[in-house]
Amino acid sequence: MILSPLTRWLKRTSLVSQIAMSLVIGIVIALAFPQAAPSLGVLGTLFIAALKAVAPVLVFVLVMSAISNHKVGEATQIKPVLMLYGVGTLAAAAVAVAASFAFPSELVLQSKAESMAAPGSISEVLLTLLMNVVSNPVKAIAEANYIGVLAWAVGLGLALRHSSPNTRAALHDLSDAVTQIIQLVIRFAPLGILGLVATTFADSGLQALKGYAQLLAVLVGCMLFVALVVNPLIVWFMIRRNPYPLVLTCLRESGVTAFFTRSSAANIPINLALAKRLGLNEDTYSVAIPLGATINMAGAAITISVLSLAAAHTLGIHVDIPTALLLCVVSAVCACGASGVAGGSLLLIPLACSLFGISNDVAMQVVGIGFIIGIVQDSAETALNSSTDVIFTAAACMAEERKQAA
Repeated sequence: MILSPLTRWLKRTSLVSQIAMSLVIGIVIALAFPQAAPSLGVLGTLFIAALKAVAPVLVFVLVMSAISNHKVGEATQIKPVLMLYGVGTLAAAAVAVAASFAFPSELVLQSKAESMAAPGSISEVLLTLLMNVVSNPVKAIAEANYIGVLAWAVGLGLALRHSSPNTRAALHDLSDAVTQIIQLVIRFAPLGILGLVATTFADSGLQALKGYAQLLAVLVGCMLFVALVVNPLIVWFMIRRNPYPLVLTCLRESGVTAFFTRSSAANIPINLALAKRLGLNEDTYSVAIPLGATINMAGAAITISVLSLAAAHTLGIHVDIPTALLLCVVSAVCACGASGVAGGSLLLIPLACSLFGISNDVAMQVVGIGFIIGIVQDSAETALNSSTDVIFTAAACMAEERKQAA
């Protein structure tokens, strides 16, 4: 078969290189031909829709297959991964609090309060999370409720461990088939990223970000510090060798797509494919990656902490050290439940603001500001959250390999 020049180029060029070229082309089109951006935006919309459509099915089938075919006595690293998720989220909240004290930001609280229901307590956040666990399986898959999807996949996987070899083999084949579909979708990532970048940079709303330059600098600065300093330190502690090759690979191959899709759920297939390329234990990453998309929320912890302290500083409220430490814990716990609350991390800001006695009306104005800067804040937050899922999963697997080799 004679391959066209384009096909040959696609075969010999890595997906990451193709995405990098799409980024550049998208920016050029947005700046030179902004009127063409909305048309290209359809490519991004279709790409995200395809990822979101296949992700719940992929997670359900992959986890169920991995657990049902798991060999008794073979170790997994789920507990270390969960520990890393918790430590990483708490550390991110601490970084955000420290940065907010060092570089206090002021807000112009003139936004109209949003007419959305924010959770009133941590118990309400956790209750929502628990209700998602016992959700109907069909509804969980349809609504991309990954806590519910995981709960049913784990339960059925454990039950099917006692099924016939033919049944387990069929599940494995089904998992491979769904994986092939997602690999096909990921091949269209360059086109999807092209559309997303073009519409993002052509968006006139970017001009509205100028008034929040310092606030954005603190938010993005914290996220970069966590991504390039805190996470590598945690990884080094686990694997005791240079962590940056792993960290930079995950940021490049997971963080970039997550930045423009702005969806942890849509990035689950990307992360699963990356974990497979890294040679990680499938029994570990098939559970840890979708779980991380739900509870590993370092970026959300930063957003909650920074915006809450910015509100306190604007209102002249003195925040002492014990209250700041409590805010770290509250932000970390709320961040873990962020995906179970409509509106994500921004709607958890009123809960954190209540620590300082800030009224709900004022806190919801802060939420309004969060939506204004969301085009940058949400993108950076998702990139940090999603890339960290793979980083910590890989760190736990590599630490186990180091232990076995010792």
